[in-house]
Amino acid sequence: MAAFIDQRPLPENLRQAAKYALFGPGKRMRPLLVMRACEAVGGPMNNALPPAAAIEMIHCFSLVHDDLPAMDDDDLRRGRPTLHKHTNEAMAILAGDLLMGLAFEIVAQQMEGAASVAVLRELALGTNNMIAGQVYDTLPDFPDAMPPIERLRTIHRNKTGALIRSSCRMGAMAGGADDAHLESLSRYGDAIGLMFQVMDDILDVTQSTEQLGKTAGKDVAQNKLTYPALIGLEASRAEVTRLHAEANAALESLGSPAEPLRELCDFMAVRIK
Repeated sequence: MAAFIDQRPLPENLRQAAKYALFGPGKRMRPLLVMRACEAVGGPMNNALPPAAAIEMIHCFSLVHDDLPAMDDDDLRRGRPTLHKHTNEAMAILAGDLLMGLAFEIVAQQMEGAASVAVLRELALGTNNMIAGQVYDTLPDFPDAMPPIERLRTIHRNKTGALIRSSCRMGAMAGGADDAHLESLSRYGDAIGLMFQVMDDILDVTQSTEQLGKTAGKDVAQNKLTYPALIGLEASRAEVTRLHAEANAALESLGSPAEPLRELCDFMAVRIK
């Protein structure tokens, strides 16, 4: 990612803002999923690097925009000032826009053939579903008859789950997966995507700002729909356990090459930040 951004002609202040957003501390969970999904279907790791970089760029763009005053209005991200605090709001908006564009550019430049087309289509789908999820979360427009739990699942499956699902699918595509393995990794991605956000909901009410590296307790303060608020903490933990088992079951047909994906799933089910 650094080499790609450094060789790209850009205003230097924009380059540095994008790098600040992209290279801060973080779990890098989505690019890891791309690479491990590629390996799980027998593909070489190098095939997965462009889509792995792309999904991290999309994720970081979403965080930069989510932190803006017009959205979640946050001052802290990954233990550092958010980009609009580090620079200013205009630069944060433009750097986020740049990261989204660079994500598609790196795939188009560094992948070829049918895999490139499939990955670009999936990247666009995941990005737009994530944006829809942000709207469901911050500017909700649900049918009046939709139960709260279905509203919550819709938010989580889009806002967080969409990019995680696409990470798994893009890795599988880059590795040349057949239809059966692509379906297995799609189900795995669906399960861990929802599990990841349920865990985020739990951590928001059980961990400190220092532990999380972002402001704790904001969901409660903003009266947002969350799993603990809706079904309680213990039932939320039970949902994590159910989704953990569902994700691992989806990997059974892939055998031992999917072991790193099982380890990632196990980590996500017990993470503390």
